[in-house]
Amino acid sequence: MGPLINAHTLQARLQAGKRTVILDVRWSLGDPHGLVHFKAGHLPGAVFVDLAADLAGPHQPLQGRHPLPSAGAFQDAARRWGIRTGDRVVAYDDSGNLAAARLWWMLRDAGVHVHLLDGGLAAWRAAGLPLEMGTVLAEPGDILLGSGLMPVIDADATAGFSMSGMLLDARAGERYRGEVEPLDPRAGHIPGAVSAPTSENIGPDGLFLSASELRERFAEMGITEEASVAVYCGSGVTAAHQIAALEVAGISAALFPGSFSAWSSDPERLVATGPTPR
Repeated sequence: MGPLINAHTLQARLQAGKRTVILDVRWSLGDPHGLVHFKAGHLPGAVFVDLAADLAGPHQPLQGRHPLPSAGAFQDAARRWGIRTGDRVVAYDDSGNLAAARLWWMLRDAGVHVHLLDGGLAAWRAAGLPLEMGTVLAEPGDILLGSGLMPVIDADATAGFSMSGMLLDARAGERYRGEVEPLDPRAGHIPGAVSAPTSENIGPDGLFLSASELRERFAEMGITEEASVAVYCGSGVTAAHQIAALEVAGISAALFPGSFSAWSSDPERLVATGPTPR
């Protein structure tokens, strides 16, 4: 299986009694109160994951607004969610998987079999499948997480990446162009980066575009299966969604975890504005 699982396949897996850990990662910058929404209705047996607390370490300017947590802290969280050795994990949210993809990427990097519920909570509801209310406390797991299975690049590698590969900026176009910047120290983009808004990976129904549609989208940017690709966003969260979309298209990509929040905090790093890479 690829990075995605649909609602009916997940339901069939659950009905067959196949052990599956379901993790709810509802969060967004505009509405970070995911736990409130979780309690009001979530997939049966799902455990809530707090993105800000569990999937990020303390904010450090040169590491970005959402630096990756320490390996120990992440393993403790994974065990608290009930993940055991050999488990299959499914992550979802209610925003097209823009938040859940962060967890997908981190668990993939740690060697866990994990999928995104394509379409998230909306797809589950559209399929007429049941929800539960209230909180869920999982029986602690015993997972031993690995690390380093997904490619990453640092700021120095990012600086020259576009000379030999494709550097994608997953933020909204207006932020890429530098027309607005609501969060980070400077407006614009990393020189050489191509604008590739994450929102364009999904259709009006909230589902990922098909593999052929995504290949066509990325091909229009000059990206093929053989291309060397890296992705950043504002703080390393939605860039993971871009990496999942690229994987659906058969293309692997590296993540710049600190992303533009780290880059723009360093006065020695140049920032470009406007619609073109440089």
